[in-house]
Amino acid sequence: MKKLPLAPKAPLGRRNVPLADQVREIDKQARPILAVWEITLACDLACGHCGSRAGKARPDELTTAEALSLVDQLAELGVIEVVLIGGESYLREDWCEIIARIAEHEMEPLLTTGGRGMTPERARAAKAAGLLSASVSIDGLEATHDLQRSVAGSFAAALTAMKNLQDADVPVSANTQINRLSMHELPAVLETIIEHGAHSWQIQLTVPMGRAADHPDWILQPYDLLELFPMLDKLATRCREADVLLWPGNNVGYFGPYETTLRGTLPRGHTVGCGAGVWGIGIEANGTIKGCPSMATETWGSGNVRDAKLVEIWERAAPMRFNRGRGIEHLWGFCGSCYYKETCKGGCTWTAEAILGKPGNNPWCHHRALELQTAGKRERLVQVERAPGVPFDQGRFELIVEKI
Repeated sequence: MKKLPLAPKAPLGRRNVPLADQVREIDKQARPILAVWEITLACDLACGHCGSRAGKARPDELTTAEALSLVDQLAELGVIEVVLIGGESYLREDWCEIIARIAEHEMEPLLTTGGRGMTPERARAAKAAGLLSASVSIDGLEATHDLQRSVAGSFAAALTAMKNLQDADVPVSANTQINRLSMHELPAVLETIIEHGAHSWQIQLTVPMGRAADHPDWILQPYDLLELFPMLDKLATRCREADVLLWPGNNVGYFGPYETTLRGTLPRGHTVGCGAGVWGIGIEANGTIKGCPSMATETWGSGNVRDAKLVEIWERAAPMRFNRGRGIEHLWGFCGSCYYKETCKGGCTWTAEAILGKPGNNPWCHHRALELQTAGKRERLVQVERAPGVPFDQGRFELIVEKI
């Protein structure tokens, strides 16, 4: 296995972000039900698709007292689920204290892990603290997974982690990055996680942010969706047969013939646009708050809990308000003329910005790929500028429309 890439030193948290003087009624009505919390940036893997370039802890991560206070504020804000991520959560010594505090507030503590160091002892400790479920990352079969995770044996370790968690009576799920390395292995990945007792499977397209921007050849081309989505339809059938809940990530979209298959269980039976700052909230280990944990800190950092109460940041920060009550004025390119624009609003904000530099035009859309195919065309992404090499950084891509 190749030498691990060096993890960059993360900058200090974004501080003293201006907040609006007035709170609008729409800001009071919006409340997050899901919080995804990077409790440390320290990691025991160096994954090639990691948007945060995790490895080293942030220099200014929250203290235990600050983290527990933040849990209290999440409960006050009405959060239902708190997903702990990293880096790797168990590398923070007080990770089980945080889990226990979440459980004390009757919120649901969940965990996403690469699993390299999920020992039986750690699994039992998490269970004792109140961990409700854990999702283990499986990004292809062994060779593909280990290549992306940059550590030989990481696939075997992930499967061992699933067993250790189940032995500790912690239900397990799995999550998978979809890219040009893993796409054709998805059926085999599903059978693997069924065999290892997963109750659900989250799938997400690999976005060219962080280390993933260093591997443009891994990234799906928009026309790859023409092959991917019929495959997902078949996998959804297999999931139902095996009683595995298929959970498409927010950038798996949109409005093609399989939308009901993939999102029929949602309240409206289809995607309704980006939920960042509407029903979702992201937290960095140093207390920086964002509408979505994947968004770039520089553009979407909304404040820091060391400077203001969480509810004040949620209600009054301009980046947090982006999706609340917005129309279609920011849409451009194909999305600006799309039949579904009033509902979809360009889909995943993070994905569009990471690919093309600003939200509002998302080339990873099945409906869009089909429409272009009907016209004898397709879109192709070409990287024209590399990412600088810091957490949550982005390169720059050009979108080329060409004849098939």
